[in-house]
Amino acid sequence: MTGSKITAMTSEEMRARRACGEAQTDWARLHREQKADAEPEEDEDSPDATAALREVVTRRRAGRPAGSGSKEQVAIRFDREVLAAFRAAGPGWQTRMNEALKDWLKTHIPA
Repeated sequence: MTGSKITAMTSEEMRARRACGEAQTDWARLHREQKADAEPEEDEDSPDATAALREVVTRRRAGRPAGSGSKEQVAIRFDREVLAAFRAAGPGWQTRMNEALKDWLKTHIPA
């Protein structure tokens, strides 16, 4: 059964109220009033979550780290053997490729 529970009454209590002429909307109103008047229950197994929430909010968010802002993303095509050579050296191949291009720029003038 989906949806929210309107009342905590048993079937017999509902039949008795219907027999007296009360509608289900009256039950919902009564339930809301009773719920508002009730004292909040303390759950000894569930500690106050304020500190835990504060810790989660102040913790660094997971995921990709923020970039330096000095790089630009472009789409470029390289020969397969060039990519294979850089990738074969393991993780960080893109950074090594960038460094190799910087070194090339020191000795060459792009046309």
